[in-house]
Amino acid sequence: MRKLLIAGNWKMNGGAEFTSDLLSAIKNQKPTISEEVDVLVCPTFVSLSMAIDQLHESDILVGAQNVHEAEKGAYTGEISASMLVEAGCSYVLVGHSERRAYYHEDDALVHKKIQTALAHELSPVVCVGELLAERKEGRHFEVVKTQTLAAFEGLSDEQVVQIVVAYEPVWAIGTGETASPEQAQEMHAFIRSILAEQFGDVAQAIRLLYGGSMKPANAQELLSRADVDGGLIGGASLDAESFVSIIEIAESLSTKTIEPNPSSTSEV
Repeated sequence: MRKLLIAGNWKMNGGAEFTSDLLSAIKNQKPTISEEVDVLVCPTFVSLSMAIDQLHESDILVGAQNVHEAEKGAYTGEISASMLVEAGCSYVLVGHSERRAYYHEDDALVHKKIQTALAHELSPVVCVGELLAERKEGRHFEVVKTQTLAAFEGLSDEQVVQIVVAYEPVWAIGTGETASPEQAQEMHAFIRSILAEQFGDVAQAIRLLYGGSMKPANAQELLSRADVDGGLIGGASLDAESFVSIIEIAESLSTKTIEPNPSSTSEV
């Protein structure tokens, strides 16, 4: 079975007061989390310690939004994996579309960050996805396959089961375009087929999240899809009512039954 994961990426939103208020609201509206669903929040770096302290008796997990690939050194403004572990993080986002676009993080750097996170027993949430132009050109499967293979290159079965993949259809985020549940499932099934080719049945244990503007209005239909194992939530995670609503939808769907032979209808 694959346990659904609902992850909130707060991006560059919220200092100490915001973090405290939002987490209090989430906990008040959702005092307990079902054992069949994992919930993760990824606040800003300056809010990590407060979030971890506030959630220490909660079932909600805390992750970071980025990590540097080096263990330590003269990297002003960066955060190492050991620092995140010491702070109390259990997850870290890697290769988010905004990091790739604004800070020119390529597949090679993303892979290094994954290796560093795994070495420190941090579970990477690895983001992959195509731009609007790439989808319109019909290259979306090619782009996602390249990113996925680069991310998992050379990893062992024991390492890959620690990784979560988040599919971000960048073209459906803030563009006015919409990714349908069918398109989400199609790409998720394709990603799982790529992982199955590399790692066999181990691919069935890897959770694939949808990161294309999931909200309460579309969460039920998206999370009902066979290969959609949760969501990487942006804007909706900044509103306690919306975030809790998505969590409750996930709880109503429970865990996903693993199919023995995954397949994709699309090939590159």
